[in-house]
Amino acid sequence: MCGLTGEIRFDGRRADRAAVGRMTDRLADRGPDGQGTWARGPVALGHRRLKIIDLSDRGAQPMTDARAQITGVFNGCVYNHPELREELRSLGHRFESTSDTEVVLKAYQQWGTACVEHFLGMFAFAIVEHRTGRVVLARDRLGIKPLYLARTPGRLRFASTLPALLAAGDVDTSLDPVALHQYLSWHATVAAPHTVLNGVRKLPPATVRVVEPDGTHRDHCYWQPSYTRRPERADMGADEWRDAVLDALRTAVRRRMVSDVEVGVLLSGGLDSSLIVALLADEGQRDLMTFSVGFETEGGEKGDEFRYSDLVAREFGTVHRQLMVPSDRVSTALDGAVAAMSEPMISHDVVAFYLLSEQVSKEVKVVQCGQGADEVFAGYHWYPRLAEVSREEEPERYAATYFDRSHADLARVLRPDMIPREDVSSRFVDRHMAVPGAQTALDAALRLDTHVMLVDDPVKRVDNMTMAWGLEARVPFLDHELVELAAACPPELKLADGGKGVLKEAGRKLLPREIVDRPKGYFPVPAIRHMAGPVLQRVRTALEAPEARRRGLFQESYVAELLAAPDEHRTRRGANALWQIALLEIWLQTHGIK
Repeated sequence: MCGLTGEIRFDGRRADRAAVGRMTDRLADRGPDGQGTWARGPVALGHRRLKIIDLSDRGAQPMTDARAQITGVFNGCVYNHPELREELRSLGHRFESTSDTEVVLKAYQQWGTACVEHFLGMFAFAIVEHRTGRVVLARDRLGIKPLYLARTPGRLRFASTLPALLAAGDVDTSLDPVALHQYLSWHATVAAPHTVLNGVRKLPPATVRVVEPDGTHRDHCYWQPSYTRRPERADMGADEWRDAVLDALRTAVRRRMVSDVEVGVLLSGGLDSSLIVALLADEGQRDLMTFSVGFETEGGEKGDEFRYSDLVAREFGTVHRQLMVPSDRVSTALDGAVAAMSEPMISHDVVAFYLLSEQVSKEVKVVQCGQGADEVFAGYHWYPRLAEVSREEEPERYAATYFDRSHADLARVLRPDMIPREDVSSRFVDRHMAVPGAQTALDAALRLDTHVMLVDDPVKRVDNMTMAWGLEARVPFLDHELVELAAACPPELKLADGGKGVLKEAGRKLLPREIVDRPKGYFPVPAIRHMAGPVLQRVRTALEAPEARRRGLFQESYVAELLAAPDEHRTRRGANALWQIALLEIWLQTHGIK
């Protein structure tokens, strides 16, 4: 796990190595164990390293394969790198390290851009061909690892975070109306390729981009499950689906133990993280380190679920750590969390992950977590409503169920010139759901949530907050083979038992029933949800700051209305409306965007 940067010039000039150095320095938190830069004519690369696989200097990056005349930088982990190394050795390749980065370079030499189809893992990488000047950029199937792009005439820069691109300078920081529309409509989800800044885009998941020396490029999407029933599984009953899911999850968890350092687990006490712990115990893992976080009660809302995480820790004999965070610590940590955000994110648990990662990183470098299970296995309470309608009616039902506000409502929120003429968020949903595949209404909703919303909300949140402390988070529920299996699973098995039915049945084979049958929990941060004193003061300061007044993004009357009753105004989804607009303004100010 690391951070990567780069610049490609198309105007005949040499790459700006100093700018790449500034971007690389900005990624120091993601890779505290080493750094390096490389330049050759119009291309320069930078890298910050977190040592997880091959702790020696032989795994340092940028890494050059002199025989193949290629150089690359890589972020993530290829879990099947030992198997691929042996396969590539049998094909005549020689290795000088045990790093997965070298496997990526040899795999590219052997299979070209199709190498991504051989990788089991999470990754973003850039590979430069010395002979041709061609640069290949790629991102993993579920977008677990980020890759941001800034294009100007004659140049393309790329980096693992948006703030790293800002550090290089010369970025168009004007606000993108389409992205703002999505942010305010779709619970802060901004779908690739957009970001809130016009000058920054992101490579979509499961995409390989080949950039030629003249600046032209071509994209290839190399993976997308069909979300239809598969003939070879037509005769499977509920018990067989349960066992298939459990076997696939067991494989996913086992894969994510590949490491040259200790691997722990973020244990909330919910079904998903508890299953990870149970499967590791079942595999014979001993003295597994587990970590939980909780917050002080505010507004009568309890902020921890320690009784469940403690139960799981006792059941499986883990070495368990609790972190109880006082409300005043939430407000002081907020600025650090916002600084770590590549894009503005409103979910309350962003601060929870930030604070938890700070503590966990003092003890381990790698953790597994349960992110993604609710989207992959239909665990949220709104999925039955989405499944009620016909396939053709699903786009309208999805928007009505999931969006925070309608297109018409934005007139009260934003200044007029920042509102697109058409409902771009609903149009995006319409187009995505019109793509062939996705057999039922629920299949269409889960495909959208798994491949768009999940990528640009929960997954991004976990990556940003853990990497802010040099902590690698691995997500077994986003193992692409498990996702393929879940996509083919009959909707009624996922919706059963209040959601995640097939996963709960798997859990009953390993977990105490109190864990499986408990009410669904969230990562509550009451101090934010209820705008506790210090958080509210931070919000007021941001919205009343000279920068906010000069920007004039929001309607003054709307801001005044929210500030007059901070805890009363909710979006259709139940989010605190004040927090939603304030977080965006805090993010813009934190990153120096005028």
